[in-house]
Amino acid sequence: MPTARANGINIYYELQGEGEPLLIIGGLSTDLTQIEGLVHMLSEKFRVITFDNRGAGRTDKPDIPYSIEMMAEDAAGLLAECGFSPVNVMGISLGGRIALTLVLNHPALVKSLILASTCAKTDYSRGITWSLSNLMVRIPMVRGVGTKYPQPYFAYVRQRDASKGYDETGRLKEIAKPTLIIHGKGDRVVPFRLAEDMHAGILGSRLVALDGGHLVAFSKGRGFASAVEGFLMYPTGAPGG
Repeated sequence: MPTARANGINIYYELQGEGEPLLIIGGLSTDLTQIEGLVHMLSEKFRVITFDNRGAGRTDKPDIPYSIEMMAEDAAGLLAECGFSPVNVMGISLGGRIALTLVLNHPALVKSLILASTCAKTDYSRGITWSLSNLMVRIPMVRGVGTKYPQPYFAYVRQRDASKGYDETGRLKEIAKPTLIIHGKGDRVVPFRLAEDMHAGILGSRLVALDGGHLVAFSKGRGFASAVEGFLMYPTGAPGG
């Protein structure tokens, strides 16, 4: 079982494919078994690096307060242990906030940035959809859907609470890497306007809107992967474009 010791914990990771390195950082309560389809598509053209965030899957789950900064240091430590730098970085939902913090705190590690279904500022008063989702994950059967490694409820809470008070909107102007923002137009967890806010804040970023909700990376898997592939082939724009 491939693990790396980084930032004081054992991190489970996998490597697939050949080509440009692409680090994928998953979302809240997500482990690698739940993103296999997307990884398979992207590994056809890229060297994909995936890992379970602290608190999920086969990575350690310390019962201590987590922060986005802490989880970004996990990712930075993993890259150092594996000898990858710089890499293209894609973050999905919670993983997008981790990716944002990684590029802001360790810009030398990041070649380009892909932010999917995420935001630079969290709002925990998001209405009934957010409240219901947090209620449902109290049920062990729900937390175990689609994975062999159900997340303990305490670990879910630690991951969720890492985003409380997160706000990097004032630092978006510091990002000087090619950036792609992909978002579902019908996202009820992270409203599309928050993607537009990031787009306005990151100079030269591209915004791709897909039909779908918060899980657009998976519900529109091939279209999502195609947008990522096109961006990574021409991160600064197509020749002559």
